[in-house]
Amino acid sequence: KMLSRIISWHLNHEYWLSEYAFDGRARSRLKGCVFLVLIYSCNNEIQDKINNEFDFEIVNVDLNLNRIINDFNKLASFGDNSNKANERIAYSDYNIEALEWIKEELIDLNLQVYIDYAGNLIAKRKGLNANYKPIAFGSHIDCVPNGGHYDGQIGVLAGIEIFRILNENNIVTEHPLEFIVFSNEEGGVFGSRALAGVIKEETMDVMTASGLTNREGVYKLGGDASKIFDVTRKPNAFHSFLELHIEQGATLEEANIDIGVVQGIVGLRWWDVEITGFANHAGTTPMNRRKDAMLAASEFSLAVNEIVNNIDGSHVGTVGRINAFPGVPNVIPGKVILSLELRDLSNKKLDLLFKKIKERSASIANKYKTPFEFRRISATGEPALTSLKVQNIIEQVSNKLNLSSIRMPSGAGHDAQEMALIAPTGMIFIPSKDGVSHSPEEYSTFEQVHNGYKILFQSILALDKISNFY
Repeated sequence: KMLSRIISWHLNHEYWLSEYAFDGRARSRLKGCVFLVLIYSCNNEIQDKINNEFDFEIVNVDLNLNRIINDFNKLASFGDNSNKANERIAYSDYNIEALEWIKEELIDLNLQVYIDYAGNLIAKRKGLNANYKPIAFGSHIDCVPNGGHYDGQIGVLAGIEIFRILNENNIVTEHPLEFIVFSNEEGGVFGSRALAGVIKEETMDVMTASGLTNREGVYKLGGDASKIFDVTRKPNAFHSFLELHIEQGATLEEANIDIGVVQGIVGLRWWDVEITGFANHAGTTPMNRRKDAMLAASEFSLAVNEIVNNIDGSHVGTVGRINAFPGVPNVIPGKVILSLELRDLSNKKLDLLFKKIKERSASIANKYKTPFEFRRISATGEPALTSLKVQNIIEQVSNKLNLSSIRMPSGAGHDAQEMALIAPTGMIFIPSKDGVSHSPEEYSTFEQVHNGYKILFQSILALDKISNFY
């Protein structure tokens, strides 16, 4: 279409250009400008076509707010501590109890429900066309120690409510639906990585906050670690995947925006950093004869902060855990093990940051005579972009529901970034009060939660109108 316009313009205007005595160079420049204008014009038409490609109507049903609140309070009861914080860490007894409750709710909705080998809770609902690939959606219910009650959990509770609404309104989708409660998201997006086929044997022996390894935890959830690699789904096994989540940042709240349409999810890399000094008597060892691993660790922590801040970009780096050994007041620390986490949307940036941090650690090691060892932890995800088509649908749904939206990146890791490896993926954010998350102060209003449920529900129905993404 674009070429035909350019040829037509050229034939119609070549005489005019010659008649008005434009020299060859001027004619070429003018043709070039017109060429760019035509490209821009066609590109706008193409973009408009993409944005309006999937025309659909909003289904006139609403989700039950009272049930949403009751479900929220019920799930919060599994692990709610005296500070109103959440202790439902992965593989804990609270995790098991909550999964049992969710499982019973899903069975009551006449769904096919089971625990897969990776400990993921799966619920399936048949569609009208058995040959269509399933539309998948879900999130996680595990949390960080002393965490909040919104991170992951609203995406799971939304799934239960959506199935209820479909049943109550006798709505049967063309595509099968597959709902997933992922195992151990906070400890390294374990369940979704298993589905995407990117876990390794060493991943199974990673120790989690529960005191169990992934291998032990999977068995506790009802999975089978000996068959863990059998859960892998092939690329394009799903029609699409959606995840509803709190933002865990302050962008939406500060801009007074209802919905975030996630464009991409940062990659995360974790290391255990072991610093070896020499444990000795704190009273009889002169300061100039010490090999103090804690001093080296302190300078290393400051160095990470300095290096990350001195490179332009939105990347972040954190030393979030530190343990000194033997860990008593009257002994110079002979060993320190600390964590290092780096996040960014670019693998090249992550490589650069780690290179500079490792170079600085060599200098610190030489200064304090304390060697450093970096051990990469197999519990993190690669940067991932979401599907432009799914983004467009989420944005259209928001517009049709008169909810404001913006496109934005995610600074936190999510199961969606692993699912993006095997399915066209979209992610929906709702605002987080003051940008607080991984904290008892984590909070979103029930109005915001309700908005998120509606966007997820209507987006699933809109996606159902598309027979195939591929």
